Amino acid sequence: MTTSMEKIVIIGGGAGGLELATQLGHKLGRSKKAEIILVDRNHSHLWKPLLHEVATGSMDEGIDALSYLAHARNHGFQFQLGSLTQINRENKTLHLAEIRDSNGELLVPEREMAYDRLVVALGSTSNDFGTPGVKDHCIFLDNPHQARRFHNEMLNLFLRFSASEGSLEKVNIAIVGGGATGVELSAELYNAVKQLHSYGYKGLDSSSLNVTLVEAGERILPALPPRISAAAHQELTKLGVRVLTQTMVTSATEEGLNTKGGEFINADLMVWAAGIKAPDFMKEIGGLETNRINQLVVKDTLQTTLDDDIYAIGDCASCALPSGGFVPPRAQSAHQMASRALENILAQRKGKPLKAYVYKDHGSLVSLSRFTTVGSLMGNLMRGSMMVEGRIARFVYISLYRMHQIALHGYFKTGLMMLVGSLNRVLRPRLKLH
Repeated sequence: MTTSMEKIVIIGGGAGGLELATQLGHKLGRSKKAEIILVDRNHSHLWKPLLHEVATGSMDEGIDALSYLAHARNHGFQFQLGSLTQINRENKTLHLAEIRDSNGELLVPEREMAYDRLVVALGSTSNDFGTPGVKDHCIFLDNPHQARRFHNEMLNLFLRFSASEGSLEKVNIAIVGGGATGVELSAELYNAVKQLHSYGYKGLDSSSLNVTLVEAGERILPALPPRISAAAHQELTKLGVRVLTQTMVTSATEEGLNTKGGEFINADLMVWAAGIKAPDFMKEIGGLETNRINQLVVKDTLQTTLDDDIYAIGDCASCALPSGGFVPPRAQSAHQMASRALENILAQRKGKPLKAYVYKDHGSLVSLSRFTTVGSLMGNLMRGSMMVEGRIARFVYISLYRMHQIALHGYFKTGLMMLVGSLNRVLRPRLKLH
């Protein structure tokens, strides 16, 4: 009697999920020791911290996105297009939603998929905290589709302004949330205006752009040390961004944002980047323990509290820190969790003890487009954090992305990608113009 091969299913191809599928493919998939299946609702992967660059056009997603199917074939795992709707832990099956095309025609009916071990790496979505009007009038920069929508609306606004020959006062853009996404997008918009001006958008310069960044907390970039958030605040103000802290948005309308203090912020385009949550359907999915923002609660081994065969990594996992608080939702956390989950799955298969995941803060960097990069790097040689600015920080910021690429492609291919990137800077426009 032949026993069927073990099935390890990973739901979500973000930073953590794709890295884990790649490594499991190398360790088990290629040698046919286990069947590794990655499920995602999109055809391609884009590193989430780069979405603000896709939104403004300084990155062309068509070049930088990675096809799941091609990557799966090259790395010993399978890819299936699909969206998780439910987990049946008794039967060890997943329920995937039907797939329809843009006209509503059914392409793939609802289906079930069996698993022996499951890793949920679904990432997060923006949390509008139930604020009225936000869903209808604001763009969430959660995925490439939203980033493309922002890009098209931004180009339309700038085109209208340029064609109006001075009859329109300014292009008003409001961004809610002073975390990394909000701060980076604010700076990137000024870079976009500069580039568009050089490509012939008449009358368009930084004085024609009015960006308001709204943060409910005391300062922007609350996850970073105060000195660094102050430096970023100063840089944004220099660029022309109006930074409002301790300002709560109470509702959004077609024309702009209402604040708790009674001010109305005029906006032609609004982005909501304040707070995250795991997708709503995750609430107590499969009877597992979830927290108030729908994250799956995990033990220090990254296994869910109620089922040792189900792991959760990345933004959709609630993992407590020994010092109190929780592992922050960052790409570096997902990268580290993927490595620990890989080791623990391999150990669990052999009946060996599992190790606890320990979050290491390698510092945070925030790119203010071409202008500057501010951040803190945790130096192992230095106590506390070291302040980095300018070119060094830009280099480190890019190297975080390179680390992700190396985990997916290895050193040689990443080196070739860097070379192609350098050539494209010479061959292609500096901004995606369509």
